[in-house]
Amino acid sequence: MRFALSGEQEQFSRSLHDLLSGLDTDTANRSWAAGDPGPGLKIWRRLAELGVTALAVPERYDGLGATPVDLAVGFERLGYHCVPGPWTDTVAVLPSLLDDELLTSVASGETLASVAFAPHVPYALDSDVADARIVVENGRLRAFTPGASLSSVDGSRRLFPPVLGDDLGTALDADHAFELGCLATAAHLLGAGRWLLDTSVAYAAQRKQYGREIGGYQAIKHLLADVATALTLAEPLLFGAAVTLDRRDVSAAKVACGDAAHLAARTGLQVHGAIGYTAEHALGLRLTRVRALTGAWGTPRFHRERVLS
Repeated sequence: MRFALSGEQEQFSRSLHDLLSGLDTDTANRSWAAGDPGPGLKIWRRLAELGVTALAVPERYDGLGATPVDLAVGFERLGYHCVPGPWTDTVAVLPSLLDDELLTSVASGETLASVAFAPHVPYALDSDVADARIVVENGRLRAFTPGASLSSVDGSRRLFPPVLGDDLGTALDADHAFELGCLATAAHLLGAGRWLLDTSVAYAAQRKQYGREIGGYQAIKHLLADVATALTLAEPLLFGAAVTLDRRDVSAAKVACGDAAHLAARTGLQVHGAIGYTAEHALGLRLTRVRALTGAWGTPRFHRERVLS
């Protein structure tokens, strides 16, 4: 079966890329990690104006009623630019959990959500800035208050243990919401991997050793070619999963995108050498993001077991 993005989806991806290229997402990440979400929330509002927060919200709540493929397109660009904030929880997951007027403020970008999803998402992301805090357990929704902030390998992903509160009733479709959370995370990983590849290729083209650019050496070419191959093979799994939203397809996409992004991170660090270890270089933001997202919304082992089940 042949699959291709529509012209509208390609234009949406380009529009997101153009907007985010002009915003300082790296500074927003560092500020978010330091406890100052201000710059990141400014980016949130800019993306809300473009309709990103309204993607999965039904049209009756002023949303766009977009498809999972549209979500995958958007989250791939969010991952490429390493945008901070609870995007998966708010944009991909929450609209499948509720049929409520709250979604109107989600669509407009006014409401941010933090969702824990037992047992595979035990900690809630960015609960300190969230307006809606929900735990999903056995198909039921519970409100929660965030406990003390936990240490995370990615400082811009602030994790909190949920302290359970009131029962909010039955989830609209908890299974669907979980698959969308996994799909969005896979797309985010694919985007991060592409940024790592593009940045590493550009660096190899200008960094010189022994009188020539290191990108001219066959060993470097092969490393980068392996990354390009892994990312290229992961992409159809991602969009195939977005079309079917079958649990095995989603898990296959999560594993493939995670493995490809991990390879891109390792290779990027090898290509950049010592500068890649510095806190000042943007590479480090993607390295920690990839490491964190690889285990988010289900560990690699969990998803491999689902593929084989």
